[in-house]
Amino acid sequence: MEQIVNFKKISEYNDFNNQETLHPLISVVHLENAAPRQFRRLQYDFYTIFLKQIKCGDLRYGLNNYDYEQGTLIFLAPGQVIGDHKDEYYQPQGTALVFHPDLLNGTSLARNIDDYHFFSYAVNEALHLSDQERKIIMDCFDKIEYELKRPIDKHSKKLITSNVELFLNYCDRFYDRQFITRDDLNKGILERFENFLNGYFTSEKPYTIGLPSVAYCADEMHLSANYFGDLIKKETGKSAQEYIQNKIIDVAKKKIFDHSKTVSEIAYELGFKYPQHFIRLFKKRVGHTPKEYRSIN
Repeated sequence: MEQIVNFKKISEYNDFNNQETLHPLISVVHLENAAPRQFRRLQYDFYTIFLKQIKCGDLRYGLNNYDYEQGTLIFLAPGQVIGDHKDEYYQPQGTALVFHPDLLNGTSLARNIDDYHFFSYAVNEALHLSDQERKIIMDCFDKIEYELKRPIDKHSKKLITSNVELFLNYCDRFYDRQFITRDDLNKGILERFENFLNGYFTSEKPYTIGLPSVAYCADEMHLSANYFGDLIKKETGKSAQEYIQNKIIDVAKKKIFDHSKTVSEIAYELGFKYPQHFIRLFKKRVGHTPKEYRSIN
């Protein structure tokens, strides 16, 4: 069985990379100081952000489209596994920011950390940085490292977590930029999504699978659910769930004009398990029940 190397503590990861532990809950790790090592699968029980060059060792991945080539940021939430097992060795390069969830206790970042959806993006949905953006990221890392090298005082935790939050806010901005610079690619995904929904509701899948979930659609688009949801929101102004529901209502309106079908039959054809759920959604979106809509039109 393939072995996964699990890092439970920041100090364990620091030791793995020949890095001094300056704080038990956070570290800026300079990966070039690590000894050459074998490819393997790695798991982290803390937040992990890698600033890597395009070609990177234990974070092997391939992309068809690059916005920039000066550097790439990859985000991992606690518990995620990354990497590959091979009988080869490589020299790690780049910088990693790692911080334990316990660092956030009692801070504003603890309340907001789930808003940074990119921790749940797939590796092939990484953030590609311009040269100027990379300099800003490195400046954030330098500020955090500066605080880590100072003697701990009453200001340390606030300044460290504030700089981590500043870094994440910049990443949020840069991802917005990436969604814009990849507009043509995103529109292609949106068109595929629309075609997928059209095909879904003219197939037998609503009977066998039910209503298409956001996660199901994202998987069909070969994207993570969070990245897919953020992309649809940026492109349409609607959440992916709202987009799917709009399609359901559009298809339902056409079916309602077929007077040979009952409302219950239409509900089952669309993938609803219970007709009353269809009636409730239709009235919420249209302002009338399906029967009322049929009689009005």
